Amino acid sequence: MICLTPGEAGSYRGGAKNDQELAELRRREFAASCEILRVSKATVLDYPDGQLYRQELNRVVYELVLQVRQFRPQVIFTFGPEGGVTGHPDHSMAGTFATLSFHWAGRTNHYQDQLTNGVSPHLPNKLYYATSDAALPDRQPLTFSPESACIDVGEHLETKIAAFKAHATQAPLWSLFERDIRRRGAREMFHLAASLKPGSARQETDLFEGIEDAG
Repeated sequence: MICLTPGEAGSYRGGAKNDQELAELRRREFAASCEILRVSKATVLDYPDGQLYRQELNRVVYELVLQVRQFRPQVIFTFGPEGGVTGHPDHSMAGTFATLSFHWAGRTNHYQDQLTNGVSPHLPNKLYYATSDAALPDRQPLTFSPESACIDVGEHLETKIAAFKAHATQAPLWSLFERDIRRRGAREMFHLAASLKPGSARQETDLFEGIEDAG
């Protein structure tokens, strides 16, 4: 899992006296959340929070492409261009950077200087955008990608909520997000944005469907 910013510009400060303290707090919270979710590799990069739209595109995508080529995932999940249920501008940009990284990591004519010391091109099998049937209240207008996969996460619902609550600095938002999570219940919705296998999209219940070595 990769987070592009440490979140130092957040509105909710959790007692942090300055941006550096908040960044350190949120890095620890991110690590705690990933531990609850059993994420094996969690990385927080150092791009400025709230300023991703100002970043030089190739710089960010270059770093993400290297991450993809080294980690070599089968599937990439990210936000759609709308920015997820919050519509946060950073989430929109994160999805844009991740989408380019998905496509470019497998091409030898992108960032050739990375292709040394055992690093080679890698094109994941699928790219998914998280999507929804409704935004959070009082947000800017959002247009979501159509659902093409619906995953039953009912048995993991409480774990998901606990992982969110590991972000203690975000406590003022807990009730809002928990209401949204419980409203959707067991349904986690995704949009298949790209796939190595051409053809019409079909409704999926397994995001690794069709990947031969997914097990």
